[in-house]
Amino acid sequence: MVPNFGLIVIGDEILSGKRADKHLPKVIELLKARGLSLAYADYVGDDPDRITAALQRAFASGDVVFSTGGIGATPDDHTRQCAARALAVDLLLHPQAKALIEQRMQEVALEQGKPFDPSQADNLHRLNMGVFPQSAEIIPNPYNKIPGFTCGRVHFVPGFPVMAWPMIEWVLDTHYAAFFAKDTWLERSVIVFGAMEATLTPLMETIERDFSGIKVFSLPSVDHPEFGRHIELGVKGAPEAVAAAFAALRDGLTPFQVKLGPEMVRS
Repeated sequence: MVPNFGLIVIGDEILSGKRADKHLPKVIELLKARGLSLAYADYVGDDPDRITAALQRAFASGDVVFSTGGIGATPDDHTRQCAARALAVDLLLHPQAKALIEQRMQEVALEQGKPFDPSQADNLHRLNMGVFPQSAEIIPNPYNKIPGFTCGRVHFVPGFPVMAWPMIEWVLDTHYAAFFAKDTWLERSVIVFGAMEATLTPLMETIERDFSGIKVFSLPSVDHPEFGRHIELGVKGAPEAVAAAFAALRDGLTPFQVKLGPEMVRS
Protein backbone atom coordinates (compact mmCIF):
# COMPACT_ATOMS: atom_id res chain seq x y z
CA MET A 1 0.00 0.00 0.00
CA VAL A 2 1.12 3.54 -0.71
CA PRO A 3 1.94 5.20 2.62
CA ASN A 4 0.52 8.48 3.79
CA PHE A 5 2.91 11.41 3.48
CA GLY A 6 3.03 14.13 6.11
CA LEU A 7 4.95 17.34 6.71
CA ILE A 8 6.04 19.05 9.93
CA VAL A 9 7.27 22.64 9.64
CA ILE A 10 9.12 23.79 12.75
CA GLY A 11 10.03 27.33 13.69
CA ASP A 12 8.79 30.39 15.55
CA GLU A 13 9.65 32.50 12.52
CA ILE A 14 6.88 30.80 10.54
CA LEU A 15 4.20 31.16 13.21
CA SER A 16 5.16 34.77 13.95
CA GLY A 17 5.00 35.73 10.28
CA LYS A 18 8.65 36.79 10.10
CA ARG A 19 9.06 34.28 7.31
CA ALA A 20 6.47 32.79 4.99
CA ASP A 21 6.42 29.02 4.77
CA LYS A 22 7.57 27.81 1.35
CA HIS A 23 7.83 24.13 2.24
CA LEU A 24 4.15 23.18 2.03
CA PRO A 25 3.62 24.11 -1.65
CA LYS A 26 7.01 22.70 -2.64
CA VAL A 27 6.47 19.35 -0.92
CA ILE A 28 3.06 19.10 -2.58
CA GLU A 29 4.78 19.78 -5.91
CA LEU A 30 7.55 17.21 -5.32
CA LEU A 31 5.04 14.54 -4.33
CA LYS A 32 2.67 15.32 -7.19
CA ALA A 33 5.50 14.98 -9.72
CA ARG A 34 5.86 11.40 -8.50
CA GLY A 35 2.17 10.56 -8.48
CA LEU A 36 1.91 10.99 -4.70
CA SER A 37 0.01 13.39 -2.46
CA LEU A 38 0.37 15.05 0.92
CA ALA A 39 -2.05 13.78 3.57
CA TYR A 40 -1.45 16.44 6.24
CA ALA A 41 0.84 19.19 7.50
CA ASP A 42 1.60 20.39 11.03
CA TYR A 43 3.14 23.71 12.07
CA VAL A 44 5.03 23.82 15.37
CA GLY A 45 6.93 26.62 17.07
CA ASP A 46 10.29 26.28 18.79
CA ASP A 47 8.80 24.68 21.89
CA PRO A 48 10.49 21.38 22.86
CA ASP A 49 7.40 19.81 24.40
CA ARG A 50 5.24 20.56 21.38
CA ILE A 51 7.95 19.38 18.98
CA THR A 52 8.40 16.15 20.94
CA ALA A 53 4.65 15.50 20.94
CA ALA A 54 4.43 16.13 17.18
CA LEU A 55 7.32 13.75 16.55
CA GLN A 56 5.86 11.07 18.82
CA ARG A 57 2.71 11.17 16.68
CA ALA A 58 4.81 10.99 13.51
CA PHE A 59 6.83 7.98 14.68
CA ALA A 60 3.71 6.17 15.90
CA SER A 61 1.78 6.80 12.68
CA GLY A 62 3.90 4.67 10.36
CA ASP A 63 3.55 7.46 7.81
CA VAL A 64 6.36 8.97 5.77
CA VAL A 65 6.91 12.34 7.43
CA PHE A 66 9.28 15.15 6.48
CA SER A 67 10.30 17.49 9.29
CA THR A 68 11.85 20.81 8.32
CA GLY A 69 13.79 23.13 10.61
CA GLY A 70 15.42 23.14 14.02
CA ILE A 71 18.30 20.72 13.32
CA GLY A 72 21.08 23.29 13.73
CA ALA A 73 23.22 23.82 16.82
CA THR A 74 21.95 27.13 18.22
CA PRO A 75 19.88 27.45 21.43
CA ASP A 76 16.60 27.71 19.50
CA ASP A 77 17.24 24.46 17.60
CA HIS A 78 15.51 21.61 19.43
CA THR A 79 14.51 19.09 16.77
CA ARG A 80 17.41 16.65 17.16
CA GLN A 81 16.97 16.49 20.93
CA CYS A 82 13.19 16.19 20.64
CA ALA A 83 13.49 13.34 18.14
CA ALA A 84 15.66 11.43 20.61
CA ARG A 85 13.15 12.13 23.39
CA ALA A 86 10.27 10.99 21.23
CA LEU A 87 12.10 7.72 20.48
CA ALA A 88 13.47 7.34 24.03
CA VAL A 89 17.01 6.84 22.71
CA ASP A 90 20.36 8.56 23.25
CA LEU A 91 21.91 11.25 21.07
CA LEU A 92 25.20 10.23 19.46
CA LEU A 93 27.69 11.88 17.12
CA HIS A 94 27.15 10.09 13.82
CA PRO A 95 30.57 9.12 12.41
CA GLN A 96 29.65 9.84 8.79
CA ALA A 97 28.08 13.16 9.76
CA LYS A 98 31.24 14.04 11.71
CA ALA A 99 33.39 13.35 8.65
CA LEU A 100 31.16 15.44 6.40
CA ILE A 101 31.03 18.37 8.82
CA GLU A 102 34.81 18.34 9.25
CA GLN A 103 35.22 18.20 5.48
CA ARG A 104 33.01 21.25 5.16
CA MET A 105 34.95 23.11 7.86
CA GLN A 106 38.22 22.33 6.07
CA GLU A 107 36.81 23.72 2.84
CA VAL A 108 35.68 26.92 4.57
CA ALA A 109 39.06 27.35 6.23
CA LEU A 110 40.78 26.91 2.87
CA GLU A 111 38.49 29.48 1.26
CA GLN A 112 39.36 31.93 4.03
CA GLY A 113 43.07 31.19 3.82
CA LYS A 114 43.20 29.92 7.39
CA PRO A 115 44.54 26.67 8.85
CA PHE A 116 41.93 24.16 9.97
CA ASP A 117 42.07 23.32 13.66
CA PRO A 118 39.55 20.59 14.58
CA SER A 119 40.11 21.28 18.29
CA GLN A 120 39.05 24.92 17.98
CA ALA A 121 36.01 25.67 20.13
CA ASP A 122 33.69 26.78 17.34
CA ASN A 123 34.65 23.77 15.21
CA LEU A 124 33.89 21.44 18.08
CA HIS A 125 30.54 23.18 18.52
CA ARG A 126 29.68 22.68 14.85
CA LEU A 127 29.98 18.92 15.35
CA ASN A 128 26.74 19.15 17.34
CA MET A 129 24.97 19.37 13.98
CA GLY A 130 25.95 15.72 13.49
CA VAL A 131 24.61 14.55 16.86
CA PHE A 132 21.55 12.47 15.97
CA PRO A 133 19.28 9.96 17.71
CA GLN A 134 20.87 6.54 18.06
CA SER A 135 20.64 4.42 14.88
CA ALA A 136 19.76 7.42 12.69
CA GLU A 137 20.84 7.40 9.05
CA ILE A 138 22.11 10.49 7.29
CA ILE A 139 20.46 12.42 4.47
CA PRO A 140 23.10 13.97 2.19
CA ASN A 141 23.06 17.74 1.78
CA PRO A 142 24.28 18.78 -1.70
CA TYR A 143 24.43 22.45 -0.72
CA ASN A 144 27.00 22.46 2.07
CA LYS A 145 27.51 18.82 3.10
CA ILE A 146 25.93 19.28 6.58
CA PRO A 147 23.60 16.27 6.60
CA GLY A 148 20.08 15.75 7.77
CA PHE A 149 18.98 12.46 9.27
CA THR A 150 16.36 9.73 9.07
CA CYS A 151 14.76 7.74 11.86
CA GLY A 152 12.51 5.06 10.43
CA ARG A 153 10.07 6.81 8.11
CA VAL A 154 10.56 10.26 9.61
CA HIS A 155 13.08 12.39 7.75
CA PHE A 156 14.70 15.52 9.17
CA VAL A 157 16.03 18.32 6.95
CA PRO A 158 17.07 21.94 7.54
CA GLY A 159 14.63 24.82 7.34
CA PHE A 160 16.48 26.45 4.44
CA PRO A 161 14.66 25.61 1.18
CA VAL A 162 17.89 25.57 -0.85
CA MET A 163 19.01 22.65 1.30
CA ALA A 164 15.72 21.04 2.31
CA TRP A 165 14.15 20.58 -1.10
CA PRO A 166 16.92 18.58 -2.83
CA MET A 167 17.28 16.53 0.34
CA ILE A 168 13.56 15.68 0.30
CA GLU A 169 13.85 14.75 -3.38
CA TRP A 170 16.76 12.47 -2.55
CA VAL A 171 14.75 10.74 0.16
CA LEU A 172 11.78 10.22 -2.14
CA ASP A 173 13.84 8.92 -5.05
CA THR A 174 16.07 6.73 -2.87
CA HIS A 175 13.56 5.19 -0.49
CA TYR A 176 10.07 5.49 -1.98
CA ALA A 177 10.41 5.06 -5.75
CA ALA A 178 8.41 1.83 -5.52
CA PHE A 179 5.36 3.90 -4.66
CA PHE A 180 5.65 6.36 -7.54
CA ALA A 181 2.54 6.27 -9.69
CA LYS A 182 2.72 8.97 -12.34
CA ASP A 183 -0.30 9.61 -14.53
CA THR A 184 -2.60 7.57 -12.29
CA TRP A 185 -4.57 10.45 -10.77
CA LEU A 186 -6.96 12.73 -12.61
CA GLU A 187 -9.33 15.55 -11.70
CA ARG A 188 -12.29 16.76 -13.76
CA SER A 189 -14.44 19.63 -12.60
CA VAL A 190 -16.97 22.17 -13.81
CA ILE A 191 -17.80 25.70 -12.68
CA VAL A 192 -21.35 25.83 -11.29
CA PHE A 193 -23.24 29.12 -10.91
CA GLY A 194 -26.37 29.72 -8.84
CA ALA A 195 -26.17 26.69 -6.56
CA MET A 196 -25.63 26.10 -2.85
CA GLU A 197 -23.33 23.38 -1.51
CA ALA A 198 -26.03 22.06 0.80
CA THR A 199 -28.32 21.55 -2.20
CA LEU A 200 -25.64 19.64 -4.13
CA THR A 201 -24.47 17.48 -1.20
CA PRO A 202 -26.87 14.56 -1.89
CA LEU A 203 -25.60 14.39 -5.47
CA MET A 204 -22.01 14.39 -4.26
CA GLU A 205 -22.75 11.58 -1.80
CA THR A 206 -24.43 9.55 -4.54
CA ILE A 207 -21.42 9.84 -6.85
CA GLU A 208 -19.00 8.71 -4.13
CA ARG A 209 -21.32 5.80 -3.26
CA ASP A 210 -21.77 4.66 -6.86
CA PHE A 211 -18.16 5.03 -8.02
CA SER A 212 -15.66 3.19 -5.84
CA GLY A 213 -12.36 5.01 -5.36
CA ILE A 214 -13.72 8.34 -6.59
CA LYS A 215 -13.59 11.44 -4.42
CA VAL A 216 -15.97 14.33 -5.05
CA PHE A 217 -14.83 17.84 -4.20
CA SER A 218 -16.61 21.16 -3.91
CA LEU A 219 -14.66 24.44 -3.84
CA PRO A 220 -16.93 27.45 -3.33
CA SER A 221 -15.78 30.99 -4.06
CA VAL A 222 -17.51 34.30 -3.41
CA ASP A 223 -15.11 36.75 -5.03
CA HIS A 224 -13.25 34.97 -7.82
CA PRO A 225 -11.71 37.57 -10.19
CA GLU A 226 -13.09 35.82 -13.28
CA PHE A 227 -16.15 33.83 -12.23
CA GLY A 228 -17.38 35.74 -9.17
CA ARG A 229 -19.59 33.66 -6.86
CA HIS A 230 -19.52 30.03 -7.94
CA ILE A 231 -18.70 26.46 -6.96
CA GLU A 232 -16.05 24.36 -8.65
CA LEU A 233 -17.57 20.89 -8.48
CA GLY A 234 -15.57 17.87 -9.56
CA VAL A 235 -14.33 14.34 -9.13
CA LYS A 236 -10.84 12.89 -8.77
CA GLY A 237 -9.37 9.42 -8.85
CA ALA A 238 -8.00 6.86 -11.29
CA PRO A 239 -8.29 8.16 -14.88
CA GLU A 240 -10.35 5.18 -16.05
CA ALA A 241 -12.95 5.81 -13.34
CA VAL A 242 -13.04 9.60 -13.54
CA ALA A 243 -14.70 9.83 -16.97
CA ALA A 244 -17.80 7.86 -15.97
CA ALA A 245 -18.06 9.55 -12.57
CA PHE A 246 -17.81 13.02 -14.08
CA ALA A 247 -20.45 12.20 -16.69
CA ALA A 248 -22.78 11.07 -13.90
CA LEU A 249 -22.03 14.26 -11.99
CA ARG A 250 -22.86 16.41 -14.99
CA ASP A 251 -26.09 14.49 -15.59
CA GLY A 252 -26.97 14.82 -11.91
CA LEU A 253 -26.76 18.60 -12.14
CA THR A 254 -29.49 18.80 -14.79
CA PRO A 255 -32.48 18.76 -12.41
CA PHE A 256 -31.07 21.73 -10.49
CA GLN A 257 -31.28 23.95 -13.58
CA VAL A 258 -28.00 25.63 -12.72
CA LYS A 259 -25.76 27.52 -15.12
CA LEU A 260 -22.51 25.72 -15.93
CA GLY A 261 -19.24 27.35 -16.82
CA PRO A 262 -15.90 26.01 -18.07
CA GLU A 263 -14.70 22.48 -17.37
CA MET A 264 -11.20 21.79 -16.07
CA VAL A 265 -8.90 18.78 -16.18
CA ARG A 266 -5.87 18.37 -13.91
CA SER A 267 -3.47 15.47 -13.57
